[in-house]
Amino acid sequence: MALLTAQQRMGAAALILAASTILSRLMGLARDKIISWQFGAGGESDMYFAAFVVPDIINYLLAGGFMSITIIPLLTRRFQEDEADAWSFFSCVFCWMAAASTLLTIGGMAVAPWLAQMVAPGFTPEQWQRLAFFMRIILPAQIFFLCGACVTALLFMRRQFRVPALAPLIYNGAIIAVGLLLPWLATTQTAQNSLPPWLLAHMDGMTGYCVGVTLGAALGTFVLPLRVAEQQGLRLRMVWRHPLMGRFLLTALPLMLGQTIMMLDEQFLRVFGSLAGDGAVSLLNYARRITQVPVGLVGQAAAVASYPFLVSLLAQGETDRFNSTLRTALRASVALIIPCAFCMAATGWPILGVIFQGGRFSLADTLATLPLTRIMLAATPFWIVYMVLVRAYYAHGDTITPAITGSIMTALCIPLYYWWAVPHGAWAIAALSGLSVSLYVLWLVGIWIRRHGSGAFTGLTGLGLRVTLCSLPATAAGWWVSEVCMRTLALSPILKACVVLMLGGCAFAALFLPIAWQCAPETLEPVLQRLRRKCNAA
Repeated sequence: MALLTAQQRMGAAALILAASTILSRLMGLARDKIISWQFGAGGESDMYFAAFVVPDIINYLLAGGFMSITIIPLLTRRFQEDEADAWSFFSCVFCWMAAASTLLTIGGMAVAPWLAQMVAPGFTPEQWQRLAFFMRIILPAQIFFLCGACVTALLFMRRQFRVPALAPLIYNGAIIAVGLLLPWLATTQTAQNSLPPWLLAHMDGMTGYCVGVTLGAALGTFVLPLRVAEQQGLRLRMVWRHPLMGRFLLTALPLMLGQTIMMLDEQFLRVFGSLAGDGAVSLLNYARRITQVPVGLVGQAAAVASYPFLVSLLAQGETDRFNSTLRTALRASVALIIPCAFCMAATGWPILGVIFQGGRFSLADTLATLPLTRIMLAATPFWIVYMVLVRAYYAHGDTITPAITGSIMTALCIPLYYWWAVPHGAWAIAALSGLSVSLYVLWLVGIWIRRHGSGAFTGLTGLGLRVTLCSLPATAAGWWVSEVCMRTLALSPILKACVVLMLGGCAFAALFLPIAWQCAPETLEPVLQRLRRKCNAA
């Protein structure tokens, strides 16, 4: 009964985060649609995407994305032992995170022109100047991201997922709203009369989207969680020393210094894409946005929601239940992501047509993004395995292994990016990105099996092969329908893409579902269980 209750709580948490992820991804796609419509591929959009390299690296250096992983186990135990001292420990982590993020942000803003040349060596001097301007606007967002990560970890520890689920929605909403409104405001008579000319000159282009990044980070990831935490008894004060800080740093240091190929993958696309010609940065980023949608929908919510429960099972010594939970998460994720990736590859042309094509994003840009998207989709099953497996490592208190292996893979890939991928163009950069991610995940799987046994991976390879074989004929059908209809239907571009996407998806499902029913029924079992429960309830 206890296990059932824990699974139900984990499922409810996963559903909340999944709903948030779906809405956030949809808003992210809407944001990218607006950006691609207004700016296309190249020029202003290249500089906008490149402006995130340094801010994201600051976030990685301070392990902001893994704050819940590093602080939850220590904070949970401390609250069980001494609540007053637990608040002192939390305050100490928060103060140091605020100080470090502020200092790095100020330093980054001071040397932004030099950093712009480092992160985008293929840009022109004029583009470096514009990139440095964008970077200075976006950098302060990291203070809110990193301080907010501390507060969000506290909410996760208390099994409060609703407020953190709102953060990405507010963030994306602010980017879209400010990005659209700021250039319009600059054209109003009030702004023309009251603002200095130099400021008006900088309010055009994608400046509003950069301002929206910092505003969205402040409101969504910091102010809202902080207010909720204060209402529920947050005791935050100025504390700079605590005995647990040493253990916290030992846990977080591998994540701070050992940046993995997974964390830097997007940055490599931007840095080396700037050397591959005008528009390559944008095209690679647009393709990656598409391929990360199923990763986020399938893996992110389950991985984040499951982590506190995995930690709890290990703390109770429930090794068998831990392996069972991990195996269930891996099998369910892989069974969903493989057909999803194949279907997206088959219908890639209409997908890109619906999401990006239009305005300044031409048919030629769509066709240039299509092969990059299909190449990156090949690595999505490995992304899913990584998102679940790495949290199993962290639940064991092992942050060193993923960091060291990831750092080695990063060091091996950098010269390959520069000497092989860049001369061959954007497709080679996309291919090396997927290959490096896949090899890294296989390496982590091998280490896990050697240390903890293969129980968590029992039947996973066979399931993956069966689902792949079920997907191949469905992919051929979906691809044929999509290609023929996109070339022959006489409709407006967006309407045609919508119609063809529906037809291609139906063609895929018409073959995949009956084949999977016979060869891989466990793929459909979660859906069937939900349908049975609804029928029984009715």
